Amino acid sequence: MQHNFLTTMRSLKLIDGCKGSQVYALNHNEKLGMDQHCPNPAKIDNLNQNRPSVHTDTFLPYGLPSSELIEPPIEPHLKFIDFVETLAELYHSLEECTEAEKSGIFLHLCTVFKCLSDPKLLRRSLRSVRQHATEVHDKIVTSAWLRFERREDDLDGYAPLSCPGQTLECPRAALIHKYDPDSVYRQCPCRCSNGTAPMDEECSTSSSIDDYDLAFCIGGEEVECIRHKIAALSKPLHTMLYGGFTEAWKEKINFSKNNISVEGMQAVEEYSRTGKVADFEPTVVLELLSFANKFCCEEMKSACDAYLASIVSSLDDAIILVEYGLEENAYLLVASCLQIFLRELPKALYNSAVTKLFCSVGGRERLASVGHASFLLYYFLSQVAMEEDMRSNSTVMLLERLGESATTTWQKQLALHQLGCVMLERKEYKDAQNWFEAAAKAGHVYSLAGVARAKYKRSHTYSAYKQMNSLISDYKPAGWMYQERSLYCIGKEKAMDLMAATELDPSLSYPYKYRAIATMEDKKIGAAISEINKILGFKVSADCLELRAWFSLAIEDYEGALKDIRAMLTLDPNYMMFHGKLHGDQMVDLLQKHVQQWNLADCWMQLYDRWSAVDDIGSLAVVHQMLANEPRKSLLWFRQSLLLLRLNCLKAAMRSLRLARNHATCDHERLVYEGWILYDTGHRDEALVKAEESIAIQRSFEAYFLKAYALADTNLDEGTSAKVIELLEAALKCPSDGLRKGQAFNNLGSIYVECNKPDLARECYLKAIHIRHTRAHQGLARVHSSKREKKAAYDEMTKLIEKARNNASAYEKRSEYCDDPDMTRSDLMMATRLDPLRTYPYRYRAAVLMDDQREAEAIAEVTRPMAFKPEFQLLHLRAQFHESMGDIASTLRDSSAALCFDPNHAEVLEMYKRAREKESQAK
Repeated sequence: MQHNFLTTMRSLKLIDGCKGSQVYALNHNEKLGMDQHCPNPAKIDNLNQNRPSVHTDTFLPYGLPSSELIEPPIEPHLKFIDFVETLAELYHSLEECTEAEKSGIFLHLCTVFKCLSDPKLLRRSLRSVRQHATEVHDKIVTSAWLRFERREDDLDGYAPLSCPGQTLECPRAALIHKYDPDSVYRQCPCRCSNGTAPMDEECSTSSSIDDYDLAFCIGGEEVECIRHKIAALSKPLHTMLYGGFTEAWKEKINFSKNNISVEGMQAVEEYSRTGKVADFEPTVVLELLSFANKFCCEEMKSACDAYLASIVSSLDDAIILVEYGLEENAYLLVASCLQIFLRELPKALYNSAVTKLFCSVGGRERLASVGHASFLLYYFLSQVAMEEDMRSNSTVMLLERLGESATTTWQKQLALHQLGCVMLERKEYKDAQNWFEAAAKAGHVYSLAGVARAKYKRSHTYSAYKQMNSLISDYKPAGWMYQERSLYCIGKEKAMDLMAATELDPSLSYPYKYRAIATMEDKKIGAAISEINKILGFKVSADCLELRAWFSLAIEDYEGALKDIRAMLTLDPNYMMFHGKLHGDQMVDLLQKHVQQWNLADCWMQLYDRWSAVDDIGSLAVVHQMLANEPRKSLLWFRQSLLLLRLNCLKAAMRSLRLARNHATCDHERLVYEGWILYDTGHRDEALVKAEESIAIQRSFEAYFLKAYALADTNLDEGTSAKVIELLEAALKCPSDGLRKGQAFNNLGSIYVECNKPDLARECYLKAIHIRHTRAHQGLARVHSSKREKKAAYDEMTKLIEKARNNASAYEKRSEYCDDPDMTRSDLMMATRLDPLRTYPYRYRAAVLMDDQREAEAIAEVTRPMAFKPEFQLLHLRAQFHESMGDIASTLRDSSAALCFDPNHAEVLEMYKRAREKESQAK
């Protein structure tokens, strides 16, 4: 039985499960394509011919978009000429390094995965950084970073030191001096049975008045002590009290000039007997800490440091105590204060005391003196600052500190390149050019594009063109190279460069946007909409939605424009339209007066229609309108998160899910949304616990659904499958709307197919289709296929294509049921045309070529999508091809790169070991 077959449950995706001859490790998680708002281009252009000019009144206050005013960004992360080779080298480094070095290599891997814009890969690598961290400093930074990635600060009721229950994010676990890479598999200290972390036993000694044989005089008061107890605190004190100094023969010692109060000295005396500091006031413990530093009392210092670290609980506490920690070189106290600062990001960056500490040269030096200045710290801080405000002075200073902390080549490349990006945003083009040139000199080839852009901004266009021309000549051409060069040329040459960029990397949005605007400038708005629809068909972004809305406004299609603007605001609620001159909400207010108004019932009907038609953008727009009327409706925020997940807008989806949790009106509902947040950030077991807690309070559809989904995300055996079926049946007995019940029936059908119960599966799929869950046609096709009814399966997928229109996933799946190889190829070519990011068609075509012994063509076919979407399945397949051809070096490269994506994949691990053995034998 295949596992992960319930991947449709959460994200509402079709089960791809595409199995074809010689196609390996196919992806069951690829998203279903969506039908976009797509007016008939010919009809629009006919309208344009009858209209003397494009409409440009109230709804276009800033005119039409201009091709001269758009340009692609220089991305603020490392790009690699050979991404696969980079991954392979990192995997080999992990194999050969010591345990202490692993954390740094995983951080490098985080940076590599950053360019893929895959939050799950990034988070998994970050978890590995935390898991292998050896120092408290590294633990507090990475645990705070993991928390920031989940944006826990957006959850109502969560304090900075709230523990989510995972060891890797636990604030208490981060302060423990212990290297334990297996801690991820154990319960965190906050979840111990007694609710507290285990404490060391503390000694307690009673003394009689006769034991006191020494007094320290402070001012006019005396503090009686036991000489040998005080002497035992440190070697300097022992020397003073038992060595050749005059104090050794005195019964009273004047301590007035040692900057300690009577209360402080009394605390020293008590500590000398008990070894305890927890009973003292914090101000007294601070005196003890100072005393311990002055007289080298290491055990006392450690006790004070640990106690003070344990009482830091707020930003105000941290701001006050960090100064004492830095002054007294108290490692744990400073760590605890830093932990608060980092867990209060980005808010903490608006506090002048915090920014002074982090941003200034002196602040970094002070942190370094205590062991708390690192590349890791400034990497995290600079990423948060860039996300918050890329142009701010704080961002610049943090990146400068990042550069000062860099020790390895890749670290220097990153700091220099990001400084170039920030200066470019600030329009300080000469500085930007200098930083980009420094990054390029350090070995980062992509920074040369930054050099060219800075030259272009300084009116050195020909120099910029020559720069990119040289880059294309010297290296293997990539889509971003042609895209960048297109900025510096005109006419046919520009058009050719943009076509080359799209051919090499269809995920680049700028070429589509430029072509669409250029076409619009020729007064062919229908063709312009068709062009921008091409990328919106597989990659939804706020800027492309805005552009299509702009075109719709030009032809007075106010409904289409409003739909796209609402969807755009779902992705980015603060989006400014018309080159940053008008907030999207203002445009919504203007357009609403010119379209038909819907009441709540109308909205639900519209949502059903769009959901059934697999029109995710339209569904988003309807939900956005419903939320405008009911902003505290948690169910709607949750529905929005489901749609955004299906559109692969993960960051926006998590934001919606957090809002669903915050607006939950009861505990059982809140627990469900917390469970989904945990599941989506890689905490399956914790998500299961949340679901069970919710069910214990009240049985609900969503709680059972969550538990079933999380439970199904394993290697399912017969018993687990039965449990999942039981949970879904329980869910279907609970109240819910038809949209979600259709999904539940669809998922239940999927399980029955896997359990070889086609009749029960068919019944479930038919129920789903009856309540307009269109995607169930794919499940029904699977049932027909399992009964060897290939024609019926093909017809079922045709129904899905007809209902959903331009659906890449449906074409891809239908290709399995084609009797004619030409029809299979046709469907797969259509899938690639509609969504070039779907990798199954490339893998299938490569496998067919390999079966025909056309090895070079097969390798080329499977290599092509790696330029814009390197992923595990592609690397796995290419590694198998290379192994079958006897190319050991290439097999090693691809299998080791694949293991960076999935380090525990048994088949790839075996292939890698075989290749290593053959390599050793050859040597």
